[in-house]
Amino acid sequence: MTTDEKKLFDDYPKNPKFLDEVFDTETKAVYSELVNYFNDLTVEEFDQLYEYAKKSFMTRGITFNTYNENPRGVERIFPFDLLPRIIEKKEWNNIQKGLIQRTKAINAFLHDIYNDKKILEENLIPEDLINSSSNYCQQMIGFSPTGEVYTHISGTDLIRHSDGEYYILEDNVRCPSGVSYVLANRDAMKKTLSALFKKFKVDSVVEYPSALLSVLKSVSPRKVDNPVCVVLTPGQFNSAYYEHTFLAQTMGIKLVEGSDLFVENDFVYMKTIYGKERVDVIYRRIDDDYLDPLVFKPESVLGVPGLMAAYKKGNVTLVNAPGTGVSDDKAVYAYVPDFIRYYLKEEPILKNVPTYRCGVEKDREYVLANLNSLVVKPVDQSGGYGIFIGSAASPEETEEQKKLILADPREYIAQPIMNLSVHSTFIESKNKFEPRHVDLRAFTLIGKDVEYVLAGGLSRVALKEGSLVVNSSQGGGSKDTWIIEE
Repeated sequence: MTTDEKKLFDDYPKNPKFLDEVFDTETKAVYSELVNYFNDLTVEEFDQLYEYAKKSFMTRGITFNTYNENPRGVERIFPFDLLPRIIEKKEWNNIQKGLIQRTKAINAFLHDIYNDKKILEENLIPEDLINSSSNYCQQMIGFSPTGEVYTHISGTDLIRHSDGEYYILEDNVRCPSGVSYVLANRDAMKKTLSALFKKFKVDSVVEYPSALLSVLKSVSPRKVDNPVCVVLTPGQFNSAYYEHTFLAQTMGIKLVEGSDLFVENDFVYMKTIYGKERVDVIYRRIDDDYLDPLVFKPESVLGVPGLMAAYKKGNVTLVNAPGTGVSDDKAVYAYVPDFIRYYLKEEPILKNVPTYRCGVEKDREYVLANLNSLVVKPVDQSGGYGIFIGSAASPEETEEQKKLILADPREYIAQPIMNLSVHSTFIESKNKFEPRHVDLRAFTLIGKDVEYVLAGGLSRVALKEGSLVVNSSQGGGSKDTWIIEE
């Protein structure tokens, strides 16, 4: 590169308000090597690498569908940034401990509220908060799944604040998505920038499918050497269908739709060309309401009639269990640190973001008086939908949000607008790197005597300048996440 050629980090805009993970953290020495590597590339050379990565994603079918834009249902390449995010191993070890602690506490809470209900009797969480949750499953009362595991797969969203600490933003324990993109990002990184990747000792992520299969097998109700496990998908038009197929293939198990299964004498069977085959574990990627038309929505054609009866007889295991979504409720999220203290007799390793429940009068009054400095979220939405960010809202939007809260206070929580860290991200329209806000979705697996946390997880990037919403459905992208020894 000649001295007069433009470099990818020329005129990089720093904002002192936000923690820049590339330039302001303890890993900045490692990032310095990465920045130098990219600065030694011409814009044209980088564009060639970027196009190669995009073609790799398209060739492998690594896409997602959008439903909030026109045209609806269009498949898009999952946006991927070539500059990896780095987390130092010592720091990650602490995060990993905190994730396992949190998942264990949520499992204990779910077992309690569907059985003994001790935490409700002791008034440590309001009973009406649980009973009013749209995801509280009456059919699970008095039932305990195999190994007393409810949430086998957790997707926990973390942010890094300007104080340098990581905070839990929310829990996803119904059907968390995104892990296939972690593995795809790593594969693309190795193929596109293999020389750079070899410079660093990066923790592997390739063992996730085998770890997931171990979890599935560990909770089989039938004690056999090779329990039959399947992935249940709603079909090819689902936004996460790529992930469903990817996980089934890498685990070496069948991908099935509801029509491929049937229940006979309270056992679940799979149709095969050789006849029926009993199924032991179903990793379901279908929401509770569509699992069994005899119990939930009668119009559902995605699920399996009689499935819940077979499940409650202990003849099949559903992963994750129905009713886990009550702990996804963002109003219930506020109590997870209390769950940790109550069930595990430990102090939380990872902090929650301070949360105001609009269903509580004192909290509601504060939220209504301070909307301009808060983020308001519906308690049961995901994907970045329905979020109100006070600092970016017009007076009309603020008034409308007040009306929504007053009409149904239980359905909203509010949190302070956190100073999410930023990370250098290639902006294709400008042919240069600029800071963009990031979060991290971490994946935790828990089975019967099995615990595993995927190294790094999915770093999600808000590609729109100034945006705090990182979800792919809202225009976000992703980065490969490296856990390394300093």
